[in-house]
Amino acid sequence: MLKRNLILLLVVRSSLLYSQETELVSEPLFIDLKESQLEIQWLYPELDGIELHDLEIDLKIGVKTSHEIQSVEFKLNGKDFDQSRGLSIKKETERKFDQIVEQHVTLKEGQNTITCRITNKAGKIQDIERKILIPIETVTAELIRKDYALLIATDAYDEWNDLVNPVNDAQTIGKELKDNYGFEVEIIENPTLDSILVKLREYARKSYQENDQLFIFFAGHGNFDDLLGQGYLVCKNSRLNDEAKTSYLSHSVLRSAVDNIQARHIFLTIDACFGGTFDQAVAKAGNRGGNDVYDQISTTQYIKKKLQFKTRKYLTSGGKQYVSDGIEGMHSPFARRFLEALRGYGGSDDIVTLPELYIYLERTIPEPRAGSFGSDEPGSDFVFVVKK
Repeated sequence: MLKRNLILLLVVRSSLLYSQETELVSEPLFIDLKESQLEIQWLYPELDGIELHDLEIDLKIGVKTSHEIQSVEFKLNGKDFDQSRGLSIKKETERKFDQIVEQHVTLKEGQNTITCRITNKAGKIQDIERKILIPIETVTAELIRKDYALLIATDAYDEWNDLVNPVNDAQTIGKELKDNYGFEVEIIENPTLDSILVKLREYARKSYQENDQLFIFFAGHGNFDDLLGQGYLVCKNSRLNDEAKTSYLSHSVLRSAVDNIQARHIFLTIDACFGGTFDQAVAKAGNRGGNDVYDQISTTQYIKKKLQFKTRKYLTSGGKQYVSDGIEGMHSPFARRFLEALRGYGGSDDIVTLPELYIYLERTIPEPRAGSFGSDEPGSDFVFVVKK
């Protein structure tokens, strides 16, 4: 066996022109003759072809190597996946392995083939493979959920001028949600302020599963107090001569009441004048763009991704201005566009996300306002899933 490090002393003698000789002695030269070693072994999952019931797992590989790891490449079903989150390389404290590689991965229903290629700094390469089966019923069970819709519409008032479309809008949207999206729908027509507050308390007392969603829709008159900088929803019994606005539902009370409902995913929509003042900044929230793409995952996993964060989103038919009630029987401009979005049925994936919904509504005049409120978490979403 060759020694690990061999010191060669090179002495070079040469004759110079005119018979002058000079002796050159090099610096000691260290040559690494150690043979590169690289062995890898699955630590988790331990068995090939194993059946698991967790979609999110941490892969673990033990590495014996004479040199540091240069790179780690994972593939799921032949395709690369993002390793920027969840990859770690640690030194092994028990000395059975030199290093431990861990990688978080989201599996899909059915058969999963995971391959890993590890290269060390000496250029040695080793590949390893594992097959993992996720039963289809596992994915379905993780997304047991229910969608609720509470639609509150007022077009008949005690003192304010009556409107022509709010109740019709709520009934039409509610029917679409029930028939084609599987929502459990409740419509409240021409309620008083007390009736609305009691109904919100009722929804606050409900029990919700983690992935349940609640869609709340208000349609009717809206009002704004310039002195207090406060927006209001006008109820059936709201008085014209009410300087204190005690017969109105303020946006601040509505924000707090809705945020405290225990449903994890809530989407609030207001089709009323001055509805945009629900956002105290009265500013348009940024659109996240089109659908996120989760390659190689099923519809149920896609929905799970969308619903992983707490949702408190709102959409209003305008900002700090009056909005049209529309032609009788033809829906308000806002409701008309909202229905168009629902009746697009999500395209090829049968799912309407909020960014897709905003695209339908962005050219409505006045321009709708969208954003988040309360305990919303960054990256949250709300999905309308077509009933199969």
